[in-house]
Amino acid sequence: MDLNALMQQAQSLQAKMGEVQAGLASKRVTGSAGGGMVTVTATGKSELVSIEIDDAVLNPDDKEMLQDLVVAAVNDAVKKAARLAQDELAAVTGGFHIPGLGG
Repeated sequence: MDLNALMQQAQSLQAKMGEVQAGLASKRVTGSAGGGMVTVTATGKSELVSIEIDDAVLNPDDKEMLQDLVVAAVNDAVKKAARLAQDELAAVTGGFHIPGLGG
């Protein structure tokens, strides 16, 4: 096995992984809860961008429900962001899990 070729492949993979990581910051995923009453948008790096709350949920008596819906929508968006990152990284690594690269 040619160690030089292996090192070049590793460097190429590292560069591609960096490109994927950078690209994830510009991609968006949306999570929702309560049939779309609360919608959360996050980047592919799990950074929240926005939270939208339907006017129908803004009743003060429903504060606890609204809080639960926001938590559920955020969790939905974060899961989708993690799945997006995993899919993007798998495309670069050919599906192989490389410790320390993308979870």
